[in-house]
Amino acid sequence: MADPASVPDLDLRLVRYFTVVAGQRHFGRAAGALHITQPALSRQIQRLERVLGARLFDRTPQGARLTEAGEVFLPRAEGLLRAAGEAAALTRAAAEPSRITVGYINGIFVTPAVRDLRRRFPDADVRTLHLDWGETREALLTGRVDAAVTRLPLAMENLRVTVLYDEPRVLVVPLDHRLAGKESVTLDDIADEPLPRGKDPLWNAFWRVDPRPDGSPAPDGPLIGAVEDKFEHVAAGQAVAIVPLVPGTAIRPDLTTVPLHGVEPSQVVLATRAGDGHRLTAAFRRSAEALLNGPGGSGT
Repeated sequence: MADPASVPDLDLRLVRYFTVVAGQRHFGRAAGALHITQPALSRQIQRLERVLGARLFDRTPQGARLTEAGEVFLPRAEGLLRAAGEAAALTRAAAEPSRITVGYINGIFVTPAVRDLRRRFPDADVRTLHLDWGETREALLTGRVDAAVTRLPLAMENLRVTVLYDEPRVLVVPLDHRLAGKESVTLDDIADEPLPRGKDPLWNAFWRVDPRPDGSPAPDGPLIGAVEDKFEHVAAGQAVAIVPLVPGTAIRPDLTTVPLHGVEPSQVVLATRAGDGHRLTAAFRRSAEALLNGPGGSGT
């Protein structure tokens, strides 16, 4: 067994910061995702590097690149965060605390299920937390949230995922685009139109329909780090985008949507940690399955 005095004093908050920068490959985008300033993030990464005694990133004109030491540390950092989240979740479950945090992403409404849970467990501390797209899995496995209502695709390892409802997918284009105002379009209509790219291969495959049914690749558009970036590029005429249809939710006044036929719908799901037997998690699952069955979550 290692001497406790020789074990590095790793601050898990700094470890999480490292994984976000590693995922974004850019300090500015990572700082935005973490809601801190870029200089503050740089200082925190430098603190972690001093503890580890190794440089983790090389800055480049394009952003930040993992060093060899960073590549070695990344999977272990992710494992540390997973272990910490699981330890916290299991400890809470063993103590049977009356607390649950429900995560949700843009365009999804969890209020009916959350309200129902609060009604059934008036002494429970039921919290909600908005999540950026792409961070649902990390938020669950590290214990930031206990349940999350999100959209597929989602890497399902160590998660329990239940489909709640489907959403049609639509094409987003500028108001002056050649396809604006059409009753509907197909993939053939956008065969040569670039679509924004994310860093997640699962996201790219589904939201870009890449590859296409005939095996051809989807044309590459700008690399994005947030939903707002995607819409900005579309409004500027640099790309079109495929998004879920969320009735009653406006995108931007300079954009419009067109029904996209011939593609499978988006699916809204409830995700929890696999094996989480906490009573409030199970109770929220029942509420979500009963009440979150379409946009607005009316339960009708």
